[in-house]
Amino acid sequence: MATILVVEDDIALCDLLCTHLEAEGHRVLQAFDGPKALIAVEEHHPHLIILDWMLPGLDGLTVCRRVRQKYLMPIIMLTARTEEVDQILGLEVGADDYISKPFSIRQLLARVRAILRRVELESQRVVGVSTAPDEEPSPATIPDPPPLLYGSLALHLARRSVQLDGQEIDLTPKEYDLLILLASHPGWVFKREVLLQQIWGDSYEGFDRTIDNHITRLRKKLGHMGEKVETVWGVGYRFVV
Repeated sequence: MATILVVEDDIALCDLLCTHLEAEGHRVLQAFDGPKALIAVEEHHPHLIILDWMLPGLDGLTVCRRVRQKYLMPIIMLTARTEEVDQILGLEVGADDYISKPFSIRQLLARVRAILRRVELESQRVVGVSTAPDEEPSPATIPDPPPLLYGSLALHLARRSVQLDGQEIDLTPKEYDLLILLASHPGWVFKREVLLQQIWGDSYEGFDRTIDNHITRLRKKLGHMGEKVETVWGVGYRFVV
C-alpha cells in the first residue's frame, strides 16, 4: 500500500492513528515535531502526510509550506482551529484536505482512502497520455494555475512572481507572501499578529513595526495599485477590490 507520515506531538493520538493505518495495510512513519517531520520527508518521500497544525519546533503551516517548495505528495492537516480563515490559510499554503479536531478515526481513514485513490487515478491518467512507451511525463506538460488578476496587477502563484502593467516587480520573499495572503482573501481583515504568525511563524521575535514597515515598502513597489492594501486602523490590513 502507501507509505504515510504521521506528524503529531500527541504521542497517544499519533500511536492510535498509526495502529489504524497499519491495519489498513500501510507503512506508517512517525514524527513528533516540525523539524523531524521535514527530515522524514527528505529521507523517506512518503506518499501522504498527515500533519498536525500545532507542533513544537516548527508549526504545521510552516512545515506544509516548506514541503510544498519541493514535493507534491498530498497533505492532510489536523487542527483544533475552527475559524474559516485558518482553514483557508491551511489550504492556501498547500494542504490538500483539512480535518478539525476532534474527529473520528473512520472519517480520517475515509479521507486517506479518497486522496490515495485520487492520486492513483491521476498517475494513471498522466501515464496514459504519454506518446512514447519509454518516455516519462514531462512537468512542462502540466499547465500553471491561472494568475490572480486585479486590474493591471497579476500574481503568478506557480512562479512566485508579480507583474504590474506587464512589468515584473522585485519583491522580497516576505513582501510576496504578505501580498499573496492578503490578495487571496480580498476584503478580509488580517490582524497584525495573524500576519506575523502566518508569514514569520510562531517563533518570530522581532519589532512591533515589522508588519507596518513591510506593508509600507510593498505599497511603494505596487505604485498606483498600492492603495489596494488598505489599513484598518487599530486592527490590521486588508486587500480591497
